[in-house]
Amino acid sequence: MANDAIYVNGFDAATQDITVRGSDWLWAVFAVMLFADLAVMAWHFSIPRGHRVFHQLAIIVLTTAAIAYFSMASALGRTAVQIEFSHANGFPLGTTRSIWYVRYIDWVITTPALLLTLLMASALPLSDILTTIFMDLVMIITGLVGALVPTSYKWGYFAFGCAAEFYIWWVLLGPARSSAGMLGGGFKRSFTISASILSLLWLLYPIAWGFADGGNYITADSEMIWYGILDVLAKPVFIFIHLFLLSKEDLTHLQLSSGKYTSTSGVPADAERMQPATAGTGNTSMPVGVNGQKKGMFGRRGKYDATPAPNMTIVDNAARTSNATAVHPSP
Repeated sequence: MANDAIYVNGFDAATQDITVRGSDWLWAVFAVMLFADLAVMAWHFSIPRGHRVFHQLAIIVLTTAAIAYFSMASALGRTAVQIEFSHANGFPLGTTRSIWYVRYIDWVITTPALLLTLLMASALPLSDILTTIFMDLVMIITGLVGALVPTSYKWGYFAFGCAAEFYIWWVLLGPARSSAGMLGGGFKRSFTISASILSLLWLLYPIAWGFADGGNYITADSEMIWYGILDVLAKPVFIFIHLFLLSKEDLTHLQLSSGKYTSTSGVPADAERMQPATAGTGNTSMPVGVNGQKKGMFGRRGKYDATPAPNMTIVDNAARTSNATAVHPSP
């Protein structure tokens, strides 16, 4: 079946726009994103509940990227903007280029999620994580605004975005790496490899912006090839490398479980199935091997649940209140 997306949806095409070959390339990248997304979805069901956050963030990234590339392959999610250097590049005044705002919407969602997959494995303080995410949003939003500006003022936004990216590099290769080292040599090694890969790939994005949305020095098809290769490397390839490295570490050190025993350890909520830890006390210990039955693809309930710490106890509030009343009877 012929690819006629740019003819069906090309009613607002710019002078400089993708061709059928460019659309074909975008469909291929879409297929890669979708396949990787389905693979991570299947993988995450084998991970204990409470430890799935990295896989779930990966699903967010790949699902968003798949939708974005479906849109771009269909010649949707773009707007025509007059280029700045038309005379210098041999184009007549008034020449326009398609700016793919759907790509920036993708990045607003996926780049913070990618950073979280790194920073949550580094034990970096929450305040530092939030500031890094903010700088990431600054980087993406200034890139979009700069792409939509038809004058030389776009380069001011480009400078703001580059400054924000330098801050992100400093956090990843400095404080975050040191923080990961406090968790142990394995975490530091995994973080260093993943952060180095992502930092190197992200270095190439502003260069692509300068040649495409900024300076209009490369064709729209070349732009799609450049960004497509970077996105495949920075999303599915990076994600599988990062998840594989984390799979070798003991994620309980990160304390990512919610603490709700019924959801993270497969323990039923009713108190009748709790056994007293010590006679005369109000504490009850977690039952061992008490799992309800659940039919279907997941088998027994709790099969893939995280194991709680062996000394973790649940306090029976009703028993504690009864003991307190017995010791201190009301007048």
